[in-house]
Amino acid sequence: MNKVAFIGAGNMNRAIILGLINNGVSANDITVSNPSPEKREALAKDYGIKQTANNIDAAKDADVIVLGVKPHLIESVCKELASALPVNEKCFISVAAGTTMAQIQAALGGNKSVIRSMPNTPSQLGLGVSGAFASPQVTPAQKAYADTLMKATGIVKWLDEESEIDHIIAVSGSGPAYFFLFMESMAAEAVKLGFSEQEARQLVQQTALGAANMVVENDISIAKLRENVTSKGGTTQAALKAFTDGGLPELVSTAMQAAIARAKEMANK
Repeated sequence: MNKVAFIGAGNMNRAIILGLINNGVSANDITVSNPSPEKREALAKDYGIKQTANNIDAAKDADVIVLGVKPHLIESVCKELASALPVNEKCFISVAAGTTMAQIQAALGGNKSVIRSMPNTPSQLGLGVSGAFASPQVTPAQKAYADTLMKATGIVKWLDEESEIDHIIAVSGSGPAYFFLFMESMAAEAVKLGFSEQEARQLVQQTALGAANMVVENDISIAKLRENVTSKGGTTQAALKAFTDGGLPELVSTAMQAAIARAKEMANK
């Protein structure tokens, strides 16, 4: 298995393509299709890959086909490919939220090799998280290739149940936006304290980066790291008490459950 086609030229497919190129995959083995020329031609120029406006041309020689289009386009794209190609011989990887395995397989015409993956936006930096669930038809070789493909953008968590995709969405898929909102709020308060917008951003982003790296570089629990920063009767304790008194832990739980509920609604449309 060595040829991969990307249907769609959006940011997520770009991130995966970049990761593959950086990990030594030949540009000659990668093709991207997209109806508008701007993005696909930019990918071809940047990475030397093949490009076409035609989905079937992109996918006809591919072993793996990455479906990187909007969820409402998945059905029509799959039906288009199934009408012209031997889809039984190919593995399909969907990165579209809210489109179930059953919906994808139905559009492909039966029980085909399909992997649902839920990457997140830090995949663009090689720091992503991808949750993945494979249909029973996926062979060990196909799963191994998909694992390599997704690890090109970060870490991969293989799931035992398809429903766990919604849990990955709540934790990692939507998760970056939670941190962005928190950082945005901190930066806004820093401006009120007299820092310029540039200074506030620099202070907040470096603080967030440092905190994240402390988690990465230490085996101790996140709770213990928090405790280590919190002196009894000090400023940090006062701030954390305001967070807990305001119900922050419960609010985080409510928000993540809302993300899961919305993912289920999207899948049932």
